[in-house]
Amino acid sequence: MALSIKVYSDYVCPFCLLAEGQLKEAATERDVIVTHLPFELRPYPTPTLRPEDEYMQTNWREKVYPIAEQLGIPIRMPTLSPQPHTHLAFEGYQFAKNAGVGETYHSRMYKAFFQDGLNIGDTEVLTELAVELGLDGLAYREALESGTYQEAHKKALHHALYEANITAAPTYIIGNTPIKWLLYKEQFLEAIDAELKKQRLEQWSTGISCTIDGCS
Repeated sequence: MALSIKVYSDYVCPFCLLAEGQLKEAATERDVIVTHLPFELRPYPTPTLRPEDEYMQTNWREKVYPIAEQLGIPIRMPTLSPQPHTHLAFEGYQFAKNAGVGETYHSRMYKAFFQDGLNIGDTEVLTELAVELGLDGLAYREALESGTYQEAHKKALHHALYEANITAAPTYIIGNTPIKWLLYKEQFLEAIDAELKKQRLEQWSTGISCTIDGCS
């Protein structure tokens, strides 16, 4: 049976993009099923980050760019100020998931923001990206404008915050074990193998039964 990996992430989190390819590589070497779930770092109306602020400048200079260079991933700090909220993009993810292209949509949002410099908080931009992925643009736009998937997204956020107790992005639930901020393939493989070993031990221990004649 395949091991489940749940990924809680936000489209404006650069480390989520950096880790995505590494997780995919690890997943090809193990029997795992990866599912992406939304976690907004700064849900509306919480103010979002501004690239001119010292926090973003320092974070990108000291962490994001060095890791991206190490992994060979093209990325640039978005110039949009303030950064967009991501609830509309995540509502669009619900639409895309229902159409069977949720994972492709998920990857495209990262690239749109961090590589193409697009405003993924804008309905027009999101609709163009949806059409690019082969989705029905009119239906997609209507879904965003009418709030068709607002409730589904709210439920997903509620799950992340109050059921899974997610506090940071990226966070991974590997099997039954939550782990924050994994970035590299080797880290994913180590965590996957540790969880598989733990599950085998649990299955072995629950399979033991004892009688007057001994244990088996």
